Order: sequence, then C-alpha cells, then structure tokens
Amino acid sequence: MGISDIRQQARVLGFDAIGVAPVSEPWPAGARLREFLDAGRHGDMSWLADERDGANPREHPSALWPEARSAILVGQSYASADDAIALLQQRSSGLVSAYAARRDYHDVVKGKLKQLAQWVARESGADVKVFVDTAPLMEKPLAQRAGIGWQGKHTNLVSREHGSWLFLGAILAVAEIEPDAPEQDHCGSCRACLDVCPTNAFPAPYQLDARRCLAYLTIESKQQIPLEFREALGNRVFGCDDCLAVCPWNKFAQTSREARMAMRDELRLAPLAELAALDDGAFRARFAGTPVKRTGRDRFVRNVVCAIGNSGDAALAAVATGLTTDSSPLVRGMAVWASRRLLDAGAFERLKSEGAPREGDPSVAEEWDR
Repeated sequence: MGISDIRQQARVLGFDAIGVAPVSEPWPAGARLREFLDAGRHGDMSWLADERDGANPREHPSALWPEARSAILVGQSYASADDAIALLQQRSSGLVSAYAARRDYHDVVKGKLKQLAQWVARESGADVKVFVDTAPLMEKPLAQRAGIGWQGKHTNLVSREHGSWLFLGAILAVAEIEPDAPEQDHCGSCRACLDVCPTNAFPAPYQLDARRCLAYLTIESKQQIPLEFREALGNRVFGCDDCLAVCPWNKFAQTSREARMAMRDELRLAPLAELAALDDGAFRARFAGTPVKRTGRDRFVRNVVCAIGNSGDAALAAVATGLTTDSSPLVRGMAVWASRRLLDAGAFERLKSEGAPREGDPSVAEEWDR
C-alpha cells in the first residue's frame, strides 16, 4: 500500500485533498502553542491548555498515540459561490460564517474518514485512529507537513488549489507510510488577511490573539461581547470569514462538490428580527445538525442583538427594547446597548425610567448606567 493507493481511495470517497506526514519527527508547532498559551491569547478556551501526565498532548502528535508512525491528512473543500465581504453590507440581516451555514462538517468528514481508515487498516494490517477536530491534535501543522497547504499569516491553512476553504481530518496509523513533501509558505509579502481584520486580532503575521477575534467572541466566549469590539461585529451573528475570504489563493478554489454540506442560504443570511425572535426550541430546530447549535440560543441571540445595534435600522428598535426583559442576562445587557444606539436620547431615558429589570447580573446594570 503506497500513497498513490491511499490518494485514489480518498478521491473515491470524495475528499478534495490528501497527504501523508511522519508523526515522530521534531514538532516546532508545540513551541508556538506554548507561546500562544503563555500570552493568554486563548481567552476562555481553557481546554487548549489541558495537560495529561504533566504535559500538553497538543505539543506533539505522538503524545496522543505513541505507537503512531504516520498521519494521513484529508481536506474537504467548503468553498462557496457567495461573496462573504459583500454580505457584510446587508446590515438588517444576520450573517453566519460559511463553514456553519450547512450540515456539521464533523459528521460528514468523520463518516467518510472512518471508511478510509477501515480501508487503510485492511490493506496495511496496522491499527488506525480517526480524528476530526475533536481531540488534542493540531491538524493544521500536520496538514502542512503532509503537503496539503501551509499555515498562512491568518494562522489558517491555505491551499494553492482550494484557497482558505478546507475542513481537515486526520488518521493516525501505526504503519510506516511514505510521506509527502511538506508544503512551502506561499504568502510572500501579501497582508490582505491581516489588514482586513476588523478587530486587529493578529499581533503579527502568523500570530492570532483569540480574545480579539470575532469568531472566538461570537462562538466560544460565554461572556458579554466587549464594548470595544461591538461595532466591529457588524452584522456577523456566528463567526467571521473576513481573513479567509480575502485570501488571493481563493481564486483557484472551486465551489464545494460535497452535496451533503451544501450551503443553506436561509441559514447563511436571515433577517435580524426573525433571528432575535428565536426561543430555545425554535433555535434548536432551526440550527439542528449545524455547528451553530452548539453555541446555544442565549449566546447566539446576544450576537444577533449586537448586530441589531449596528444595523442603523430604526425599525429594529422595538425588537431591541423588547429583549431588555429577556430571561438571559447576556441578551438583556446587549439589548440595552442596542436600544441606546437605535433610540433617541429621550426615548432611551423613558425606557430606562420604566424600570426594566437590572437584577440578576451586574453586567446588565452596567449597560443601563453607561
């Protein structure tokens, strides 16, 4: 069994990219991870710093499975036909990141990856394990080592064939498989991804401060969106595609051919008033089977209300004021901020004097008293 056989089988299963990397070689990505964590740039994502036996298992692939000798990396394109930057202008509609406005990639990629892993196990007689973004394994450095792409200045993987739009999966195998040549960095002097970031989340090329990243703030963070980043959020209600969308290598990417992960237009962009009206049951039903669901209704509607505050649409003022009595402090606090932005000073003072509830969370009272 050689790489050509694995590549052919991966193509049969519908993967768009495939490569093999050695597992046991030195791993500079571990040092970069330590620097990232030591600087506190992971924010609330404490799981990134979790240790086993006194060490972070992400620091080297062999820490996850010492017997592994080879890593088979696959890429699944999710390039779409729409223009993520142009959609930011539709201020009265909420924009969901391209990766999330479709069936959850974990389900689709993992299903196909298991089939590939079973084939590798049969052909090689060696044990294998499958990973799709659910274990302490840094897939992007492995994918670069496997020749699929390189980590660009925005820290995401870039492919000369698929641009910045690749989902990744990995198979660790005990078998020794001839590796591919690693991919070289082709960013050159380009700064498009760094310059487009609305919150300056890149302290330097190839470095990310998640605490300033709109994807982190709208998906991972369980806190209120910091005041300094609210206007920059614009109409994004789940994630941010800006640094991916402007990458010049995207011009070579073709629209994803995986039908099970086709973009769902009704999830990609929807009226903010409609999204703000979602209760927990309606939220779960609308986003069932997508990555959005795991964030939960309260955090999602928090994002929606922030976008309402940025809309400049006076017709949405009533939506914002109505949510100042929401059961979630996250939503209430953001609704106060949005109401302040959409109402004239007199109308906001009347709303404030009506005694909208402030109890339950100091952050809500803080929003009223700004």
